[in-house]
Amino acid sequence: MKDFFQRYLLPGFVFESAVIAGGYATGRELVEFFLPAGPWGGVLGMIVSMLFWSAVLMVSFELARRAKAYDYRSFFKLLLGRGWFLFEIAYFALILIVFAVMGAAAGEITHDLFGLPRLVGSMGMIAATGAMVFYSSNVIEKFLAISVGYLYLVYIVFFVWSFVAFGDRIEAAFAAEPVGQGWFKAGITYAGYNVATVPAVFFCIRHLTRRREAMVAGLLAGPLGMLPGVFFFVSMIGYQQEIASVALPSAFLLGKIGAPWFEWAFQLAVLLTLVDTGVPILHAINERVAKVYEERGRPMPRAMRPALAITVMVIAVYAAGAIGLINLISKGYGYLTYAFIVLLIIPVLTIGVWRITRPLADSPPPDAGGRTPQASSST
Repeated sequence: MKDFFQRYLLPGFVFESAVIAGGYATGRELVEFFLPAGPWGGVLGMIVSMLFWSAVLMVSFELARRAKAYDYRSFFKLLLGRGWFLFEIAYFALILIVFAVMGAAAGEITHDLFGLPRLVGSMGMIAATGAMVFYSSNVIEKFLAISVGYLYLVYIVFFVWSFVAFGDRIEAAFAAEPVGQGWFKAGITYAGYNVATVPAVFFCIRHLTRRREAMVAGLLAGPLGMLPGVFFFVSMIGYQQEIASVALPSAFLLGKIGAPWFEWAFQLAVLLTLVDTGVPILHAINERVAKVYEERGRPMPRAMRPALAITVMVIAVYAAGAIGLINLISKGYGYLTYAFIVLLIIPVLTIGVWRITRPLADSPPPDAGGRTPQASSST
């Protein structure tokens, strides 16, 4: 059972962890991307994103497995050659925006729940994330698996409770409106910048030993990453007109449900998503640096892992104040979406497909069952 989870479900759970805080934790992103297309159009757009995620993840997992490219530097050298560093530039830009949003969200939630200064919430998120990346890949995998299980539980309860509280409004909205326009473009755009978190999953690809496992894990990762978002989107449709102008749709809907204890549970889940997203994204950076140390015949100093992570997060939170969070989001996400379509989606679905159908010179030959020797877990 453990092997089944690690090979088929864990990559999808880690991907969901990397996506959720920058994707749909508060619901605002779902409003911006999918609500303009209406209830049915929004769901169709999310299905488009999910299918693109699955396609890119299937090829990426198999290429990373065959080439043992468990860090993004090694992976993008296969895809982009000498231009691999262009992805790193875009990835750091994405990290800047994501952690700026996460720092602001942690500050707001901590202030609302505990009355503490917003800076305390931001610094607390930085400290918690920095502490987690100190540990090995195995410990991080266990933490993400447990926390994602809690997140799924909270979102499922939220979905069911919404139908109990105002299900008639949700059903009426779906029945009254036809499919809106722009849902396909919204799906592509949303998939474009979120799929950039694929490198955050590479560290757990070490568990995959054959093509079938990589393909099934990638196929499942799309639905696993999107399903909580679909729950959230359907729940908000009952009040779509009011939510369109609300900064935090989650807080609005929790107010309609009217259960203070569940509001705490949900807000704590959102705080957890901030750490969940930060850990795999920053762990990907640490794995990239660790690979350089490995090539030089030295281990990466353990203390460097949290130090590097905290430095990146502090810079991001500072940038949000210096540049302005609204400008950072409105302009940054738009540009990065197109950058990742060019640097990730198109190369994976062309060069990546070509590579996984041909022998790789730097990967060991598979045995009769399609297996390749399994690498040991990183520490």
